[in-house]
Amino acid sequence: MPKWTQELRPTVGLALPIMLGQVSQMLMGITDSMMIGRVGTVELAAASFTGAIFGLIFVGCIGLLQPGSVLVARASGAGRPDEAGVWLRHARGLAWAAGLLLAGLMAASLWVADRFGQPGEVVAAMGPYYVLIAVSLVPSLLFQADRQFAEALGRPWPPLAIMLAGVLFNAGLNWVLIYGKLGAPAWGLTGAGVATLLARIATVVALRAWLRRESRFAEAIAAERAARITRARSREMLALGLPMGAALFFESAAFSAAAVMAGWLGTVPLAAHQIAISCAALTFMVPLGLSIALSMRTSEAVGAGRAERVRPIVLGATLLTCGTAVLSTAVFFLAGDAVAGGFSRDAAVVGLAARVLVVAGVFQLFDGLQVVFAGALRGLADVRVPMAAAFAAYWLVALPAGWWFGVRGGAGLEAIWVALAGGLAAATGLLGWRLRALTR
Repeated sequence: MPKWTQELRPTVGLALPIMLGQVSQMLMGITDSMMIGRVGTVELAAASFTGAIFGLIFVGCIGLLQPGSVLVARASGAGRPDEAGVWLRHARGLAWAAGLLLAGLMAASLWVADRFGQPGEVVAAMGPYYVLIAVSLVPSLLFQADRQFAEALGRPWPPLAIMLAGVLFNAGLNWVLIYGKLGAPAWGLTGAGVATLLARIATVVALRAWLRRESRFAEAIAAERAARITRARSREMLALGLPMGAALFFESAAFSAAAVMAGWLGTVPLAAHQIAISCAALTFMVPLGLSIALSMRTSEAVGAGRAERVRPIVLGATLLTCGTAVLSTAVFFLAGDAVAGGFSRDAAVVGLAARVLVVAGVFQLFDGLQVVFAGALRGLADVRVPMAAAFAAYWLVALPAGWWFGVRGGAGLEAIWVALAGGLAAATGLLGWRLRALTR
C-alpha cells in the first residue's frame, strides 16, 4: 500500500470526532439562527451580526490555543505525559486570560455597534443577546483548551459526546426560553442568549469532571495541578499561538467584514448572508477537523523523530479534502433553495441566500485545502508565513475586491462572496507552495 493510504486511516480516526466536535460547536449557533428565524427577520439579522463578531473572536482564539494541542502531542510522541500536563496548565491559563479580556471587549463594543453601519432596528434588537454571547466566550475557550488536550492524547470521542449533549441542552433551553414554553416567559432573542450561555457552562463542567476521572490521564492531570505558569513556557506558547491566532483571525475577520458589508446593503442581504455563512461554516468544519488532526499528527511525528512520515500524512488528508469538497459543492448547487428555506420564511431572504450558496459551493475546494495546508504547517511550527499569506489573501485581495464590486459597484452580496472565493484561492496557492518547500 502507498504510504499515504497507511497514514490516512489514523488521521481520519483522529479527525472524525474532531470534525463532529467542530460541527457540534457550530450547531449551537446554527440552532439559535434557525429557531430565532421563526421569530422574525430583524431578530435573525441581529443574530447574524452577533454571530459574526463572536465567530471572528472565537476562531482567532482557536489558533491562539492551538499550541496547547501541538505541544501536548509532541510531549506524547516523546513519551512525556508529565510534560503534557504542564502544557495543559498553560493552555487553561491562556484560555482564562484571553476569554475574560476578549469577552469584556466584545461586550463593550455594543456601545459603538451603530457605527458599523447596521440597520437601526437590528442594533436596537440585539443588546442583551449580544452581551450574553460575549460572556459565553469564556466557557467556550475553557472547553476548547481541555478538549484539545484530550484529542492530542488520543481520546477525542468523550469530548464530542459532551458537546453533542450540550447542543441538545441548548436546543431544549431555546425552545423554552425563546417561545415561552413550560410556563417560562417568551424572551425571544434574549432567551437564545441565556440558553447558549448555560449550555456552554454545562459542557465545561462535564468535560472537566471526565478528565479528572479518566485514569489514562492521571499522571498528566497530577502534573497539571502541581504546575505553575512560567514566563518561559508562556512565551513559547504565545510565540506559536499569536501567529496561529492571527492567521485564523485574518480569515475569520474577512468573513465578519463581509457580514458588515452585507449589513450596509440592508436587512435582507444581512439575513441571507447569515444563512449562507452558517452553511459554509458547517461544511468547513470537515477540513478544519482534518487540519487540527494534521497539526497533532505532524507534531507527534516530529517529536518521535519520524519526520519522513509528514508528507504521506499530508497527502492523504489533501486527497480526502478534495473528495469531501465535491460532496458539499453538490449539495449547495442542487439543494440551495431547500437549505435556505430551513432558516427563514421570507421569500426574498431565501432566494438571495440560495444564490449565494451557489458561490459558496464554488470555493469549497479552496476553503478546505487552505486550512488543511495551514494545519500541517502549524504542526511543523511554521506559523509566520501562513500568517502573512492569510493577511495578503484576505485583506489585500478579497475584502477590497468585495467592497469595490459588491458595495461601491452595486453588484450586491453575490459579488462580495465571489471576492471571498478569490481570496481563498490565493491562500491555497501560497500555503501549498510553502508546505511543498518544507516537505520536499
